[in-house]
Amino acid sequence: MGSEESVREIDALVVGTGMGGVMALRTLTADAGLDAIAIDKAPKVGGTWYWNRYPGALSDTQSFMYQLPYDKELFQQTDWRTRYVPGPQIRQYVEDAVDFWNLRSRIQLETTLVSAAFDEANAHWHVVTDKGEFRARFLITAAGLLSQINIPDFPGIDRFEGRIVHTAAWPEDLDIAGLRIGVIGNGSTGIQFMTEAAKTVAHLTSFQRTAQYTVPAGNREWSEAELEQFKATCEDRWEEFRTSKIGFGIDETKRSIWSVSAEEREAIFEWAWRKGGNYTFANETFCDVTSDRAANELAADFIKRKIREIVQDPETARRLTPTELFARRPICDSGYFEIFNQPNVTLVSTRENPIREFEAGGIVTEDGVHHELDVLVLATGFDAVEGSYRNMDVRGIGGKSLKEHWADAPRTHMGMTVSGFPNLFMVLGPNGPFVNNPSAIGVQAKWIAQAVQSIKDTPGASIRLREEAEENWLQTCLDELKGSLFLETGSWIFGNNIPGKRKARTANFYVGGLNKFIAISEAEAAQGYPSYEVRVPSVV
Repeated sequence: MGSEESVREIDALVVGTGMGGVMALRTLTADAGLDAIAIDKAPKVGGTWYWNRYPGALSDTQSFMYQLPYDKELFQQTDWRTRYVPGPQIRQYVEDAVDFWNLRSRIQLETTLVSAAFDEANAHWHVVTDKGEFRARFLITAAGLLSQINIPDFPGIDRFEGRIVHTAAWPEDLDIAGLRIGVIGNGSTGIQFMTEAAKTVAHLTSFQRTAQYTVPAGNREWSEAELEQFKATCEDRWEEFRTSKIGFGIDETKRSIWSVSAEEREAIFEWAWRKGGNYTFANETFCDVTSDRAANELAADFIKRKIREIVQDPETARRLTPTELFARRPICDSGYFEIFNQPNVTLVSTRENPIREFEAGGIVTEDGVHHELDVLVLATGFDAVEGSYRNMDVRGIGGKSLKEHWADAPRTHMGMTVSGFPNLFMVLGPNGPFVNNPSAIGVQAKWIAQAVQSIKDTPGASIRLREEAEENWLQTCLDELKGSLFLETGSWIFGNNIPGKRKARTANFYVGGLNKFIAISEAEAAQGYPSYEVRVPSVV
């Protein structure tokens, strides 16, 4: 521990400067009136969008909803002219928000959290970074849902002498034009990358484990009239949070698939396909696609027929056709299936034709084919949701670490607080709402600022989550999952992409809807935080 002179005393320390960290810093300073600082290991702000610089990176939320809520003036000055926003524009948006809110002087970049320990006697957090120490009454972590890179164990991969890159650590000096590229991983990121890369590479080989359902993104330029409407009605969109399940600004239909004829059903699916958008197809068509198996199969069959129509080679189309339910996190693309009609793109199904070995010049599959590669791209995703926290040395009451507390599975209250860790708040922590992230960030950051305000004027006070409230919230999350078809597919949403990760029942997200989450969180605050205990030091 450093000397008293070398420890900087502040009200609150925020870890992370993505959208979540920047919004938390804004509400803590502007709403709660705290002296707050944010740190980040990156050289620039942006969080997930700073690190994910791969070609083709694109949001899959409509741009008028992929913005931090509740600041009309910031919304008015953001000039996003396409339905979906490319990664570079999102990075610039976070930079612009920092400057608009005059937060630059409160951000310390290229600073890595080493440890954080709660000092129970003095009710503050002692935080050690590689650039100095802090004493903060409140600690707010905004580590991100998708920040801890997942690199599976590929035996012998070190024999490959070409370049190996992960999409979430894309080197700025890498130009893939004219190169032979291999890609492992075909989730949302892999699909975005391959669709873009196929335009310029000499050859692209997709090593596919699981075929994916993906629909057209339908990205396009907004008209001037549409842009004017978005800016004029931004507050109406924020008010929609209270009636929305997912907060994406779409028509969350209540129409059952069984309420229409077969011809009408086909026409509605075709309309959604042509309009584009993953949540349009999953949530604007019929309300029972993700809960009714027969309805799900009809949606899946529609996409399967589209694959056979688009992909010219029947065998390639077969390998690209999913065999499981349409019940993973929805994906959209900008011409993914079409690239497999190009002579410079090859598909390898690793379930049918596994990777036999890595060699200096590429990959050999079980059929004996040597796939020559210059660059191997790992689009293998993340140890999502709590992965970044497991690598943090954060210790609460009695020196118990967050990693120990989550030994079996993560558990929080509303994705924001953890029992045994007073005055610690999270933005987008485990068991938080599965919705459009900026909307969740706005809701949670406001709630955290309110909770902090409730005790900030009481010297030495700490707010502590009751253990039973944490357990009750986990049960609430599990209850909301009942009947969901998403439980029947292996997905990062449940941590199934990390071998051996799950040891106990858990639910990484609350899927009850943004509207219900807002009602629950606001009731908690309005009732004086009954799920919490406020400790005040005794006066001697």
